[in-house]
Amino acid sequence: MPLNTYRPDLMGSAYINVSDPVVCGSWQSIEFVYTAGHFGIDDSGSIKICFRSASDQTRFQMTQPTAAGFVAIQTSNGAPVKTWFESNRNIRPWHHTLYIQCGRFLSEGDQIRVIFGDQSQGGPGFRTQTFAETSFEFRVHVDAFATYDYVMLPADQQPTMQLVPGPAARFRAILPTLRFVDDSFEFAIKAEDRWGNPTSLVDVELMLKPSRPVAGLPDLVKMRQCDGVLKIPNLRVAEAGQLWIDVVHDGEILAHSNVLVSSQSHPYRHYWSDMHGQSEETVGTNSAREYFTFARDKGLVDIIGHQGNDFQITDAFWDELNRLTAEFDQPGRFLAIPGYEWSGNTSVGGDHNVWYRTEGRPIYRAHRALVMEDSQPQHDCLDANALFSKLADEDALIVAHVGGRYADVKYAHSAKLEPSVEVHSAWGTFEWIVEEALSSGYRVGIVAASDGHKGRPGASYPGASKFGSYGGLTCHLLPELSRDALFAEFRQRHHYATTGCRPYLDIRLIGLQNATREIPTGVERVEEALMGDIIVCENTELTLQFEIAAQSGVERIEIRDGSSLLDCIRPHESSRDSGRRVRVQCEGAEYRGRGRLVSWDVSVEFSDATIERTSAYNFWNPDKPVDAQSSIAHWSNVTTGGTHCVDFWLNDPTEGDLTFSSQVATFTVPLRSLGTQDYRVDCGGLDKAVRIFRLPDDPLPAFFSETRSIKLHHHAERRLYLKVVFEDGHMAWTSPIFVRHPE
Repeated sequence: MPLNTYRPDLMGSAYINVSDPVVCGSWQSIEFVYTAGHFGIDDSGSIKICFRSASDQTRFQMTQPTAAGFVAIQTSNGAPVKTWFESNRNIRPWHHTLYIQCGRFLSEGDQIRVIFGDQSQGGPGFRTQTFAETSFEFRVHVDAFATYDYVMLPADQQPTMQLVPGPAARFRAILPTLRFVDDSFEFAIKAEDRWGNPTSLVDVELMLKPSRPVAGLPDLVKMRQCDGVLKIPNLRVAEAGQLWIDVVHDGEILAHSNVLVSSQSHPYRHYWSDMHGQSEETVGTNSAREYFTFARDKGLVDIIGHQGNDFQITDAFWDELNRLTAEFDQPGRFLAIPGYEWSGNTSVGGDHNVWYRTEGRPIYRAHRALVMEDSQPQHDCLDANALFSKLADEDALIVAHVGGRYADVKYAHSAKLEPSVEVHSAWGTFEWIVEEALSSGYRVGIVAASDGHKGRPGASYPGASKFGSYGGLTCHLLPELSRDALFAEFRQRHHYATTGCRPYLDIRLIGLQNATREIPTGVERVEEALMGDIIVCENTELTLQFEIAAQSGVERIEIRDGSSLLDCIRPHESSRDSGRRVRVQCEGAEYRGRGRLVSWDVSVEFSDATIERTSAYNFWNPDKPVDAQSSIAHWSNVTTGGTHCVDFWLNDPTEGDLTFSSQVATFTVPLRSLGTQDYRVDCGGLDKAVRIFRLPDDPLPAFFSETRSIKLHHHAERRLYLKVVFEDGHMAWTSPIFVRHPE
């Protein structure tokens, strides 16, 4: 909502020379023309052209005509202009702003002509944002009277263009994760452009190769004009076991699906959620209706929430969100959960997601910085303690989140309302919040979501901007897909979190003696425990059993007890020193807040070995690949608490040295000294480090099961969970099992 609304009809008009859709991430040169209105523009008055903060288009500049993003500006009356571009000097969410200040006045009809991405002097233009948007806006504000108080042009005078996906660059294959034998299920194939947008620009015949027979699965499918996703419903398998499906074209595997486990005995099915993201009504992209539609039809999740910042949600939009969740919610097929993000500053508790079981409940705001209305002030909650107090009698869930404002879990907590904390989103990876909650004595589970701002819930690629991670997902263990089941099992912490992959994970304690499990109505007798359970038992020795079935190989499994590492299992350990593959991994963050991003400009050089090939993981920006030649490689990438890594296959991994050079750290290590154990160089910050270790030449096994014995001490509660690191750079965390002796 603009602050100044004085006579926008007399402030002029604007247009761009674009009528056809523009491909996401393409290089463009676009002409923008502003025509002054009745008042003209006074000496030193100005206009500003604003773009959404989510946009990752090329940053504009006015000093280097041959470089990307050059902007050329002229006025029709010859008035000189002063111009500058800033990314954080306008009202949210229109952060990216070009200012044009007039050195002499403009009269009605005079024009300011702007060439965004001027190519006349050899520049490449500018790269448009990398994600699709129905109506990408060049939002124009006018300071006609040189008061520095801007008036926004009327909506019908704001130039817009449509951004659409490019041609298919890769394919994804998605199955459910855990179903019962004879359950009907759906297999989906998704075509994505190079930036992760589902695209209809595909025309290909695909062969489907399942690992075991699937009733109803065709041998061949044709993918064309399907809006990016082809769904094959009503499939069945007759026996318990594991299923994956390869998508093949001309003998090449284009996509390898995640694993579907069919069970005859498991008490739950697995359902995937992305319960945290935003649309254009707050700080995201595209409308809330498009947001829910994408999650269901293209993000291919089972459960969605919309978590707009409370200080941007008007009463009218809150009502609209409730109407949309009621409309999209279809038990058994797709759940849409009403909610919002309580967005208090960290000093008063920090970001917390709130979900309600039913529509029509109040929105309790942290503040009203961008909501120009004062209705229901009794619903304002100015700190997290007030929020927990207001929600004490509501049928609600709360999860602490790390975004721009990170949550301070020590400031406020309610065991009844806050069953879990969020370990990962597009903002990064935040294991520290899990450790902080557990060290505070909280019994919390672990979830992940995208907090996506780019209109792609369930498949939230970071693009080329400050979001350095692919958005996370949570797998919920539910007896059925309904809100009642979701809220009941969420409160029992029956879920696990991932960085966006969809593995099958199962962890349990078996052989429990005289054991009880906490349930909402009291306790019940049990002989085994699942992730999230709170158990009292008389065992002195615990038997921990776990199973992993994934789309990618298992690189390591950490068994943790709260913040303590009990064991690190590397399934490939027996092949120590047998391969030629060396992994170089960068990880960590600068600190907890907004400035957490670490930029890595890396050079890796081998003194007496030749690079035969490389493979890079968590390199989400396709414009910044690894450049490897002979014995040296270069790359530029970022981390925001998580990792990126490059694997090198060397002709001889035992002779000479590896030298790592960057602005973060520089060191040399003899190749002969490297094994499957980590060689780690601490770089300060928040777990900022470089790790180097050996891996086998061939892909790692994607299936792993194990049983481990763990002592149960009388004096301490165990909080047992797994962190799983996969070969492709993805990670997963199970919610802890809390177990103690009755004494």
